Amino acid sequence: MTVASQRQKIDDLMDKASESLARTAYFEAERMANKALGMARQEGDFDRMARIIMPLLEARRQRLQQALEVKGIVILDGEVTEDMKIDPGCYLVQPPLVGADARRFRLSALHREIPVAVVCREPLTQLGLCPIVTIAPAGSIRAKIEPPKNPKRPDRAWFVMAMEELGNFAIDSIDPELAPDRRVDAVLSHLDGIPEHEGLHRYLEQACRAAQEASRAASSGESASSPGRDRGEAES
Repeated sequence: MTVASQRQKIDDLMDKASESLARTAYFEAERMANKALGMARQEGDFDRMARIIMPLLEARRQRLQQALEVKGIVILDGEVTEDMKIDPGCYLVQPPLVGADARRFRLSALHREIPVAVVCREPLTQLGLCPIVTIAPAGSIRAKIEPPKNPKRPDRAWFVMAMEELGNFAIDSIDPELAPDRRVDAVLSHLDGIPEHEGLHRYLEQACRAAQEASRAASSGESASSPGRDRGEAES
């Protein structure tokens, strides 16, 4: 397949993703936009990647909102099976389950187009902090936060904060000295494990634009700048 035909295929996918967004078919829009993002990365087309990210974020934001609108937090500590019943809502995965179980549960819900938000917590540290973890292609991402006031009945505010802090930690863990294309891959891996985090999407957009600048500047010997390390900058 020629470069031109591959780019056209990506553009066609994004046209369909935009149509799905307009129809509020958020899962469908997310699948197509995420596929287009992967295709653009294979082509090294960082400009298209940057333009795909915002529609992808919007689809995921709407899916997350549907999950957050369901009252209560479900504590999940039993076996995760392929055919288990999954209702829309927020799920706190805890021991004896681990991050891999949380990922399997989240992907099962995504495949079935059931809007869920998932946080996985581990036993408290000696300092009384609550580790939260997710599994990404490049490995585990783990942050330590204040535990909920009522460990048996965490409230919505704590749950949302946990999701946000895990994504913030992921952003801070990325080495700003990485080559631009490697920064893109690092963010893509983190985003695979924390797909609802807005700041990660915006940081990926910045990384893609930096990679595109590096590609354009290669012949002139100029250097591309790193994306801003400040989370507020990444999320603005």
